[in-house]
Amino acid sequence: MPKAASLCSPKTRSSIGGMKLLVVEDEPAIADFLERGLAAEGYEVAVTGDGVEGERLALDGGFDLVLLDRMLPGRDGIEVLEAIRAARPALPVIVLTARGEVADRVEGLDRGATDYMTKPFAFPELLARVRTRLREADGATATALEAAGMRLDLLARRVERDGRSVRLPAREAELLAYLMRRPGQVCTREQILTAVWRYEHDPGTNIVQVYIGYLRRRLAGLGSPAPIETVRAAGYRLAEGP
Repeated sequence: MPKAASLCSPKTRSSIGGMKLLVVEDEPAIADFLERGLAAEGYEVAVTGDGVEGERLALDGGFDLVLLDRMLPGRDGIEVLEAIRAARPALPVIVLTARGEVADRVEGLDRGATDYMTKPFAFPELLARVRTRLREADGATATALEAAGMRLDLLARRVERDGRSVRLPAREAELLAYLMRRPGQVCTREQILTAVWRYEHDPGTNIVQVYIGYLRRRLAGLGSPAPIETVRAAGYRLAEGP
């Protein structure tokens, strides 16, 4: 039966502020590798190989970050991810998977993954991503953004405009948040790809253009035309002012 294990000494706990990581991985060799490597870096680590148990621990265990395998017994990793997002929207989740196709990565990110790594991966890179996501979570104190006559609730992923509101899918909410943090600033396609999708796309991909289109249609449905401008040969900009 899958079980959770914890490794952390008082010395290492103090060095990283008691950060607790949950590894949900059903391949014993990978799970052991991650547990040992992360514990050696000073993290408190719990491991389970079952999706049902992983979901329970993620929701109730007070963890700071989850490393989540996509293919799991008991419950699929994407279903676990959706449950985490519904109950703990700010909890960083890095999805680990052997499925490296662009469509698979896009689905995982659209369902709410904070980051995505394809197996096999280099542990130093994984560790760097863990540190980055923990820093981002620690610094993400604001729960709402206001710009261009809109208000975005980051936890509920709900945007309000002209007295009306709509809930956004995870990736569209993140895209809008990125633009709202930079009103009046031209954001290049490459900057948006790096910040919102967090992995390298085929240089010819039009995914940013596609999602800008989705977002414009949703915002236009709340009143006047969406305040997202296309800057020819440069990128996109959120218009300043209401």
